[in-house]
Amino acid sequence: SQRYYTGIPIMASNMDGVGTWDMALALAKNNMFTCLVKEEDPAFFWDWLNNNPYKSDLVQHMAVSTGVTDIDEQRIEKTLNLNKSLEYVCIDVANGYSEGFLDFVKRFREKYPKLTIIAGNVVTPDITEELLLRGADIVKVGIGPGSVCTTRVKTGIGYPQLSAVIECADAAHGLSGHIIADGGCSSPGDVVKAFAAGADFVMLGGMMAGTDQGGGEVKDGHVEFYGNSTTKAQEDFGGVQNHRTSEGRIVRLPYKGDVNNAITDILGGLRSGCTYVGAGELKHLSKCATFVQTKNGATHNTVYK
Repeated sequence: SQRYYTGIPIMASNMDGVGTWDMALALAKNNMFTCLVKEEDPAFFWDWLNNNPYKSDLVQHMAVSTGVTDIDEQRIEKTLNLNKSLEYVCIDVANGYSEGFLDFVKRFREKYPKLTIIAGNVVTPDITEELLLRGADIVKVGIGPGSVCTTRVKTGIGYPQLSAVIECADAAHGLSGHIIADGGCSSPGDVVKAFAAGADFVMLGGMMAGTDQGGGEVKDGHVEFYGNSTTKAQEDFGGVQNHRTSEGRIVRLPYKGDVNNAITDILGGLRSGCTYVGAGELKHLSKCATFVQTKNGATHNTVYK
């Protein structure tokens, strides 16, 4: 797209309870990014964005999301036609290993040459490179590491997230592309490790959920949070079909209050992490960090040092 992103490269995931209007507004004010959920109504989106005094900040720190079905394609085309100032689109599928997905990315790039395209999810260098060659600007990396994802348990499919980020970042950077580490972060230290592994952006779900901006009803001090592949998340589209199984779980998260509390904690940990390894800027973190694998009895842990 030849565009530049200026801001903190931390993203709220396009999940229910995370990628909301309120989250996008709160994070844009903090110079951070949000991928909105897929099911937003184009007309409502047009009204909300164009009547928002922070519109200029929002379009620079927000992506609209889409799948690759015919219905998804019709919705995203209508959204983009109504909102011609939008700069980012997230083409999101659970499994990026299909010709249909790759072809969709290519066609989308040809139709919208100036949009910045985020595409995923994948976990290997070869398909990362292929997505960039098909027209993606940023590749979303992660299959199975999310806090509410059960793909690895249900299907046996997945890849260790740290290894995926290291390998895919190396492949992407060789083509002047970028990656997002999507999933697996449950603490500010995990965010530091993701950047240290070479991620250009880090996408957060559970760490942003349970906040006021994520929505959801607070019951007994907890908020419900669930993955995109759960039956509940797919109810609007007919639910999980009888011959399939849900690949996500529903969890109850402690109510966290305003998302700015989480932002302060995350950014504070990131700044301190950079200080520990002598990284004067975030982009230097991966060059200053070393990963050491340690053995403790029968357990192998990857630690950041």
